[in-house]
Amino acid sequence: MNYYNLKDKEEVVNFKTALIRSQGREKGLFFPEHIPKFNPEFMESLDQFSDAEIAFQCMKDFTGEEIPSDVLRQIIAETINFEIPLKPINDRMYVLELFHGPTLAFKDVGARFMSHCLSYFLNGKNKKVTVLVATSGDTGGAVANGFLKTSGIEVVILYPKNRVSDVQEQQLTALGENIHALEVNGSFDDCQSMVKQAFADEEINAQLLLTSANSINVARWIPQQIYYLLALKQWRKTETTDPVISVPSGNFGNLCAGLLAHFRGMPAEQFIAACNENDIIPKYLKTQELKFKDTVATLSNAMDVSHPSNFVRILELFHHRFDNIKKKIIGSSVNDEKTLQTIREVYQEYQYLLEPHSAVAYTALKKYLAENPGKKGLILATAHPVKFSGTVEKAVHTKIPLPESLAELMKKEKKSFEIEPEFKALKKFLLGRR
Repeated sequence: MNYYNLKDKEEVVNFKTALIRSQGREKGLFFPEHIPKFNPEFMESLDQFSDAEIAFQCMKDFTGEEIPSDVLRQIIAETINFEIPLKPINDRMYVLELFHGPTLAFKDVGARFMSHCLSYFLNGKNKKVTVLVATSGDTGGAVANGFLKTSGIEVVILYPKNRVSDVQEQQLTALGENIHALEVNGSFDDCQSMVKQAFADEEINAQLLLTSANSINVARWIPQQIYYLLALKQWRKTETTDPVISVPSGNFGNLCAGLLAHFRGMPAEQFIAACNENDIIPKYLKTQELKFKDTVATLSNAMDVSHPSNFVRILELFHHRFDNIKKKIIGSSVNDEKTLQTIREVYQEYQYLLEPHSAVAYTALKKYLAENPGKKGLILATAHPVKFSGTVEKAVHTKIPLPESLAELMKKEKKSFEIEPEFKALKKFLLGRR
């Protein structure tokens, strides 16, 4: 499988190069040269395969011959060695819990897959790689955990000051070792812009071998297809219709992965791009106009993104045909007041605990189902409620127990380096560590 640069389609690279370089010329994202279809018999008989085999079938075409099958199987086994259950909330709505991994967030799947692939490619080679990543919350923790103590790899994480939860910040800043956290006096979009500038800077790239673990990296984005297939496998145990899938959406890598699986043959009735007050894409889906604006800080902070990088990949999937995009994706925007109300009501009525991002997805799906009797759907729960305990406890007036895996981490000292939202500050840090 080769990948082309969305901003310069003459630039074509293999999977290894796309992984290591993250983006191409002019900060362009890489995209598969073709979309490999699932075998229809495979899709019809998911219940006959193990989760690991489903994941292998999902990923093998994207790595091609660059990773031997036995190695890829081992990478996948280590990527999804935790539970990814689909649970009913009520008789029309299910929740796919993606927070049972080591950092209690959906990004564990993509981050672990990428880290294992990168380790394989670097094994035995005298190269040191700097993984540079911007995070609005969960990406940083998942990447830090995935690359912690990995030989030959340094991780530099940029996160917006005072815009991540206490648990998220601790997962970024308390590990030490080869993990370095930069606390940026700005927004996630500032962090993401600085990272993109670093990849385009000749002086930095002459001295450092950079890669990104954001969902701009194909090795972070593509494996997120896996849990959509695992959800469908479980869905079919009780349901006969195709699901409506509501996805909490910020940088749009998660929704883009689900759409990629759909284009390959995974059935889905509808996709909902569930956003908070950063509603650029819901407004685009109504007007066909992409109007960017300043980021608004919300309770669902991981979705506080006003320039979603992966939306260009969604446009490419649909060949930039707005009518087709509008048919398959519905946009929805949910404010903080409604988010808190949803957390409270779902807990009172169904004894299920949502966190802010899954509450946004739930609200969007509930609205769709009210307008479409007979349909059923699922939401993606992208993080454990404890990661947003302040907000959740305020809504339900109940203390959330701290998982044992977090108890010791929360006691550790925070270590971060504060910088202004200016590229020169990041450049100075990166070159100063050389």
